[in-house]
Amino acid sequence: MPLTITPSNGACGATVTGIDLSQPLAQAQVNELRQHWLQHHVLAFPDQQLSDAQLERFSLQFGDFAGDPYIPPMEGTQVIEIRRRADERTPIFAEAWHTDWSFGATPPAATILYGITIPPHGGNTDFINQHLALAHMPDGLRKRVEGKRALHSAQRAYAPDGLYGEADKGQERGFRIVASDSAYEVQAHPLIRPHPETGEPAIFGCFGYIIGIEGMADAEAEALLLELYQWQTRETFQYHHVWQANMLVMWDNRSVLHKANGGYEGYERLLHRTVVA
Repeated sequence: MPLTITPSNGACGATVTGIDLSQPLAQAQVNELRQHWLQHHVLAFPDQQLSDAQLERFSLQFGDFAGDPYIPPMEGTQVIEIRRRADERTPIFAEAWHTDWSFGATPPAATILYGITIPPHGGNTDFINQHLALAHMPDGLRKRVEGKRALHSAQRAYAPDGLYGEADKGQERGFRIVASDSAYEVQAHPLIRPHPETGEPAIFGCFGYIIGIEGMADAEAEALLLELYQWQTRETFQYHHVWQANMLVMWDNRSVLHKANGGYEGYERLLHRTVVA
């Protein structure tokens, strides 16, 4: 059965039908999916019935597992459970624009998320096309960020004094987050960099995991990063993804920012996640 690719009405994203991800894929199928993924940056596969083992097998067809530095996987797997209980009152996890683990020396290529329990409303995942944001960036702003190296760190989120550190202890969260002193480490990456596979330039990361710019005073760097953030998060560059149960979504961390959303108070939400190096 041939694939059907239906682009979203947003700045990136497409829905893929005509494939059963519970079955091993031929290399030609993997190659075709990879090309669509590189083109659209976010692919959604509705109506997939996947066990954790099948989710792992699908993920490994695109690269090795990257692991997760601060969220332990379920026992005996490389799958992370992202659960929010119906009665949970903690802050929504990942409700800020970011690209996964940009603070690492070699940030992951793909994040793959499989929806199991999906609320009847809310809980969308938003994406921003960072190739498009760069292509339309005003010349003056681009000249100011061109050639700059951003300082990335997980400290604001996962350090002991970060959002998910001591302040999060005692919160009855639906999954475990392990804060660590390793979150204080800093890694530099170019603010604008070519995509490792396509060569297409994009903005990489945003204020949050980016805490400064090499060679710039903190106040000056913060002002530039906030101006860049205001540009790169404009609505015109966004795609708002609406989940369904049994839907798998994979996105390219090298091309997009993403964030979670609430709006489903009183309902459980459960997804399983893998990350590909």
